Amino acid sequence: MSSTPAGEPAPKSSNFLRQIIEQDLAKGTYAARRWAGSPGDAAHHASGPIDPARIRTRFPPEPNGYLHIGHAKSICLNFGLARDYGGVCHLRFDDTNPEKEDVEYVNTIQNSVRWLGFTWNGSSTAEPYQASDYFDFMYRAAEYLIEAGHAYVDEQSADEMRIHRGDFGKPGVDSVYRTRTPAENLKRFREMRDHRHADGAMVLRAKIDMASPNINMRDPAIYRIRRATHHKTGDKWCIYPMYTYAHPIEDALEQITHSLCTLEFEDQRPFYDWLLERLSEGGLLSAPPPRQYEFARLNLTYVVTSKRKLAQLVYDHQVSGWDDPRMPTIVGLRRRGYTAAAIQLFVERIGVSKSDSWIDYSVLEGCLRETLDTSARRAMAVLDPVKLVLSNWDELIGKDKLDDCSAPFHPHQPELGRRSFTMGKEVWIDRSDFEETPSKGFFRLYPGNKVRLKYGHVIECTGCTRDAQGQVTRVHAMLIPNTKSGTPGSDSLKVKGVITWVGVADGLSAEVRLYDRLFLDPQPDAGGKDFIEALNPNSLRVVQAVVEPSLASARADQKFQFERHGYFVADGVDHKAARPVFNLSVGLKDSWAK
Repeated sequence: MSSTPAGEPAPKSSNFLRQIIEQDLAKGTYAARRWAGSPGDAAHHASGPIDPARIRTRFPPEPNGYLHIGHAKSICLNFGLARDYGGVCHLRFDDTNPEKEDVEYVNTIQNSVRWLGFTWNGSSTAEPYQASDYFDFMYRAAEYLIEAGHAYVDEQSADEMRIHRGDFGKPGVDSVYRTRTPAENLKRFREMRDHRHADGAMVLRAKIDMASPNINMRDPAIYRIRRATHHKTGDKWCIYPMYTYAHPIEDALEQITHSLCTLEFEDQRPFYDWLLERLSEGGLLSAPPPRQYEFARLNLTYVVTSKRKLAQLVYDHQVSGWDDPRMPTIVGLRRRGYTAAAIQLFVERIGVSKSDSWIDYSVLEGCLRETLDTSARRAMAVLDPVKLVLSNWDELIGKDKLDDCSAPFHPHQPELGRRSFTMGKEVWIDRSDFEETPSKGFFRLYPGNKVRLKYGHVIECTGCTRDAQGQVTRVHAMLIPNTKSGTPGSDSLKVKGVITWVGVADGLSAEVRLYDRLFLDPQPDAGGKDFIEALNPNSLRVVQAVVEPSLASARADQKFQFERHGYFVADGVDHKAARPVFNLSVGLKDSWAK
């Protein structure tokens, strides 16, 4: 558990959630709350000491898919608030829908939370909580609601219930089964539990108010029959709780103080409160109950975050998998080269509010540049190589001789040391660094112009060789003597252009994957649009590049700045020493800026 050190002030309020927490702490709203060391009912927690956690928050994903950047916001928010206010954040799997859940998703969710820098449930070795661990209590609570007259078994068809529910302009109609006695309802509910009825034949509903202006309070379903093998409980149950029923109970059993969720759950809050009040009245749950607070979800341009749509991209092979670097999944962002620090900075920078807004993707990219600038080692790479031949090399340096050059691994971190490479008669340069007829403002190689080969010598371009199709196959230049970087004569000749290069003698061949945004439309699925039509056909371009020899020791997931090009990462799946593969994480500047 992380906490604010004694004697130090708590963090200043910077959003409405922090203000709520600070007010609760000042009033001692949860100061008398007890914690028995594990989730449980009122009697369980009454036996425990005063809770050492000042607040308890939770991150409760359903294990039915891979987490994405929107989940990352919720993770950083819930775990961050618990850290900042001396609390504990729980990781809980809301595994109440057995047909869509899988252990694969359980594992990747845990890995993603750890990668973002967080531990859960008060210990680095703690197991996550599972909603399925509470199924016995949820069933007991349902029987209590029936016996107290707060729930009934409804045998209407789904269509009948939908029609009788009414709409915003028309109140609902009571079910003909609403007046059954508690004893009759309890008998039917136990029959549901005991496999006596078919899937969909009946549901258990809360008995609240069919005329409520909030449609969510018109006797919502809280249990349904669903014969499905659960990944954790197997075939023990054939009835499963509805999410809106299970979620508040899970929070209460875990003694959550501040239940933070996105705005689409705002209309569910009255039922959340109603249910916990009923179960507290019956002595099943501790008081005071958790409180739910809503914040705006993350709307990020050039991205879709619907699990269904992300799955469509994967299963229709529009991308290579859940961890494709173009995907907004956490595993995809990680493979793209995003760091946990960049994502945490992004969440902090966009803030928290109760009003929906769109965040431009460039904000996320800017956070990545900011974190990589101080940490990524530098290297030179030529992404579209063409050979540069120095015609007077043999005369000035010597036939077959190489000139040793070096550069710092990081310009502001001399303690990292220097990297070494060689220049010879032939070097690789980027094709875009030569124009036979230069455009306005072009200061790189063209006949008669001088440029510096970075960390090396100044050269003067003399022309080029083309093949039968007109393609440039060689660029020719002459070495200007006594101009090598770091030597007394290096400042004697001023040039406007500086280009990067890699020596033919020691350059390494590498596959470089140039990723761009997956969609061309900033809101690809807004307003019912077909997001597939907005796919960017140029979101991936694979090139055979040449990189400097220091990258021979690059490790998978290691980040670099390829000078003049951008930030790259050694691919976490395909990169091997014998076959280097680098992914473009982000350019040095926003190429989408208008």
